[in-house]
Amino acid sequence: MTRFSVLDLVPVREGGTLAEAFAATTDLARAAESLGCDRFWVAEHHAMDGIAGGATSVVLAHIGNATSRIRIGSGGIMLPNHTPFQIAEQFGTLDALFPGRIDLGLGRAPGAGPELQRALRKNLHQAAEYFPQDVMELRALLTGDYDLPITATPGLGARCELWMLGSSLFGAQLAAKLGLPYAFAAHFAPDHLDAALAVYRRDFQPSEALEKPHVMVAMNVFAAETEAEARLLASSQQQSFVRLRSGSPGKLPPPIAGYTDTLSATAQAMLAHIGQAAAVGSRTQVREGVEAFIARTGADEVMLCGATYDADARIRSLELTLDACRAMVAA
Repeated sequence: MTRFSVLDLVPVREGGTLAEAFAATTDLARAAESLGCDRFWVAEHHAMDGIAGGATSVVLAHIGNATSRIRIGSGGIMLPNHTPFQIAEQFGTLDALFPGRIDLGLGRAPGAGPELQRALRKNLHQAAEYFPQDVMELRALLTGDYDLPITATPGLGARCELWMLGSSLFGAQLAAKLGLPYAFAAHFAPDHLDAALAVYRRDFQPSEALEKPHVMVAMNVFAAETEAEARLLASSQQQSFVRLRSGSPGKLPPPIAGYTDTLSATAQAMLAHIGQAAAVGSRTQVREGVEAFIARTGADEVMLCGATYDADARIRSLELTLDACRAMVAA
């Protein structure tokens, strides 16, 4: 049976504050737990006014204290921004604080201009080339499988669940080679979805962590009582995406009725493209969209994404989505 989880970017809305953003994320995590979701992940982004999850491990510690059962983790940590030793310490600490609940999703995308590279004191494009070695070093720091000249404390012996993230064939190939579960970021980069999952399943090599391939796919889902209301909710994230791709990112804007009708053909095509991995509408429409996406991907898990300007509306969207998906399972 397909399992469901939540990805949150800790969105900061226009007219809102960082404190409000963290409070909304915490409320969403509590709701996800009470609704029976398996995981609640936070993504690492830097120097973006509209996203507050840059200090990912700190945010996860706060969420861990606010919840009691749901797994919490990174979706993901961009390892080129860090050293394996630092991440081993951070997530070793989280594992000690919240044993049996920590996921460590890893990505390699540098995604940074020269200003951020200088701020992080890293050549991120060069660091990305060492990503496979860094993943193996990080795993060794946690498991002790290899004799390393230094011990991470906290870190060594931590039972974090490692995941490989990706939006291309590279992550799929590495996940398969290392025998790790694989999460594909179809919610913003669906181009290589089918090919990546096929490569991962074909080339998977069993490991101590995982006997057979395990796939999670991320998709944007906005559910409401009516299709019109759901499309209105989705328009805030759509505006953010268009602004980001147009080189003018900012905070999460209020929804706009009929937003897509105001866009150029190019922008409409852009949104239609990422809409391959989306379900927007009523319970019935969302159920059909999620069901079709699972049928397409054969996913073991679905990661639900989608920022709304009204934080309560996102919780209600999650409630309606899970209600619809449970009906799908029971049918």
